[in-house]
Amino acid sequence: MRLDRIVNDVLVRLFWMERRIDPYVRPAVDLLVRPPVQALVQWVVRHRLPDDGLALAAERVLPDEERITDEIVERMTRFLQHTYPHHEHVERAGNTKTFGVVRGELSVRADIPSELCHGLFAEPAEYPAWVRFAGPGPLAPSDMHDNAIMSLGVKVMGVPGPKLLPDEGATQDFLGISAPTFTTPDLVQNAILQSEIGNGTPLLYFIRPSHTHLCDLIMQGLYAKTAASPLQVSYWSCVPCLLGPGQAMQYRFVPRPFPQLKVPRRPGPSYLREAMAATLAHGEVTFDLLVQTQTDPRRMPIENAGVVWSTRHSKPRSVATLRLPQQTFDSPAQLAFADVLSYNPWHAVPDHRPLGNQSRARRVIYAELAAARQQMNGVQHVEPTGKEEFADDQVDV
Repeated sequence: MRLDRIVNDVLVRLFWMERRIDPYVRPAVDLLVRPPVQALVQWVVRHRLPDDGLALAAERVLPDEERITDEIVERMTRFLQHTYPHHEHVERAGNTKTFGVVRGELSVRADIPSELCHGLFAEPAEYPAWVRFAGPGPLAPSDMHDNAIMSLGVKVMGVPGPKLLPDEGATQDFLGISAPTFTTPDLVQNAILQSEIGNGTPLLYFIRPSHTHLCDLIMQGLYAKTAASPLQVSYWSCVPCLLGPGQAMQYRFVPRPFPQLKVPRRPGPSYLREAMAATLAHGEVTFDLLVQTQTDPRRMPIENAGVVWSTRHSKPRSVATLRLPQQTFDSPAQLAFADVLSYNPWHAVPDHRPLGNQSRARRVIYAELAAARQQMNGVQHVEPTGKEEFADDQVDV
């Protein structure tokens, strides 16, 4: 195990070195390297997929799925207890470092095609939102060491109707990462990753001879760029959810063009938060919310998050805009607000029920870990309304 950790730590340091070079080579990589390499990797992934004969929006429960879910909860809880043993402030076990929790407004479009008018998108409306930008985790180091695959959580509030989780009555959560495929393709592989994280060897998940995950490594690497700001990247759901009865979708948040920042030559430990603060202090930022419906159950699988849903077979279409107005968000009280928030894709209306084995597991994993984290921090879960006000020493909810 000691040798494993040495190998892992060497790889981590090499990765940190690459982070410094990445801003200079990334434009060429994205333009010339990523398209053909992604096409080749995705061909391999799809070629290996069995034809499970599922219909559109249909699911198939994995063998021992409940047991594997419980194992992941246990491993991730143990990781938190081991990482924060002395009553320190406990961070999330994934999507760990909070770059910022900002006010937003989700506006559902009036010109949506009828086949997309389900759930939150059934009719034009405007909703307040709390939007959390975060790093990948499982730790929270300086931003230059924690900015590869970033995450987004959008908590839409004031949503009427029944919900799938009883702990929040008026929210709809959308979660995404800055890559079109998830770190692990399914729940079984996720359990292996959590075991490696618990052993202090997360990078060996991808290259250990007993369970290589080279396709996952390449896909993550193609999108793991040194970002100048979390506001300048797109975020994909990676896993599907319903879009009304019998129809599945994936979604993505794509930023509209605005004056682009560059990675500082000497980035500070929280340069990503500082970049967000500088942008939002002078104006608003807008993301388009695009949905992509499943049209081919084999090419666009429900149970495998390692497959990019082809835009040739299903064109992404805009259903809403997420506007982040000009604001100041980096007060200590507003940053602390992240501790009482729980983002979970099962905070959803039935028409957007999450699909697939990793989503089914998330219902339990996210709820259990949020409860454990908040208990360790001595705070209680809060369902926000969008009317929260902040001062440097308190949060009024």
